Amino acid sequence: MSAVVVFIIFVICLIIAIPVSISLGIVSVLPGAVDPSFTASATYVIRSMLGGLDSFPLLAVPMFVLSGIIMARGGISRKLFDVFAYFMGKRTAGMPCAVVVTCLFYGAISGSGPATVAAVGSMTIPILIEMGYEKKFTTALVAVSGGLGVIIPPSIPFIMYGSASGASVSDLFIAGIIPGLLIGALLMIYAFYYCKKNGEDQEKKMVVVGALHERGLLRVLRDSAFALLSPVIILGCIYTGIASPTEAAVISVFYALLISMLVYKTIKVKDIWGILVESIRTYAPILFILAAAIAFSRVLTLMQVPQAISSWILSHFTNPVILLIVGMVMDTTPAILILTPILLPIVESVGMDPIHFGVMMVVNLAIGFVTPPIGVNLFVASSLTEVPLMQIAKHALPMILYFLVALLIITFVPAVSLALL
Repeated sequence: MSAVVVFIIFVICLIIAIPVSISLGIVSVLPGAVDPSFTASATYVIRSMLGGLDSFPLLAVPMFVLSGIIMARGGISRKLFDVFAYFMGKRTAGMPCAVVVTCLFYGAISGSGPATVAAVGSMTIPILIEMGYEKKFTTALVAVSGGLGVIIPPSIPFIMYGSASGASVSDLFIAGIIPGLLIGALLMIYAFYYCKKNGEDQEKKMVVVGALHERGLLRVLRDSAFALLSPVIILGCIYTGIASPTEAAVISVFYALLISMLVYKTIKVKDIWGILVESIRTYAPILFILAAAIAFSRVLTLMQVPQAISSWILSHFTNPVILLIVGMVMDTTPAILILTPILLPIVESVGMDPIHFGVMMVVNLAIGFVTPPIGVNLFVASSLTEVPLMQIAKHALPMILYFLVALLIITFVPAVSLALL
């Protein structure tokens, strides 16, 4: 069976709404089923799926998922928002900017874009609407800012890229700091422009901000101190060498649980089972996609597809547009696991640093979080506010343009990603 037929069948499976994990499993088994002499038999595929999951770095993914859910249930996202709203709320676009900064900090806890949208959006969108901001703008802002969750370390896509490429996950985390801050700054610039153009309801805004100031700075900081320490502890353990990313993920779970149960007392023992169930429901689809994508990538290697595609791409593409297109039609995890083995040899042959390419790839695919038809962040934000998905996408378009500006800078100025290494 030719590689072209395999990819056509894969696309057809996606079009008729067969889940990505099952689609990958089907096309992984087909070449061996059609041609018995082909090395990748069904037994080989199953062994590849199980063997690919036997990875210590990948253990960080379910741990960060669990940690993010605990912190969302424990109200830590609200504690973070209160601090930033206290300092920024009185200024023009202060509250929308506080949302962006909260997404930055929460992304440094959860490592997931959709988790950031759900945790931060469920808490901040009602507050901003109450303050007079347009519902569609607020929803779009949270949806786009949630994309920072996969760029600011720790990042689940960076872990996936590290697993697929062999690159250091710690180096990828460090390389994502400046690009994440750059994108956050550009989103805040757009929020400032939007609020200047459309105005703000100062009276409604000051009701919320005034309530925070009545509590006083010391009380706000005291209430939020442990929440602010969360990313410091997680990233500090990684960058100082005290713990690997996987070990830091486990530390984050215990830290979130202890703080939520003993300090904030927002989670009780009876809530833990529900949190575990939610985390399993969140991670299980990722697990199946991961296993099937690993098997599919190995089958493609046996079919010598990476070499064929590499030569074709080199002769037809000299820019990252293909990654943007893939991000629009495929979820981030399978896109990284499938494309990395194909594209990495190409970028290394032209002298690009694998760490720089990893950051560029994740930023490209992060834009896919807020672009139809797959845009996961759009679906999450729409479910929170009941604003139609295409209306969110329309209001998100100017912010996506700012995201693209950041992508161009990251792509053509490697120092943005590599300066801290």
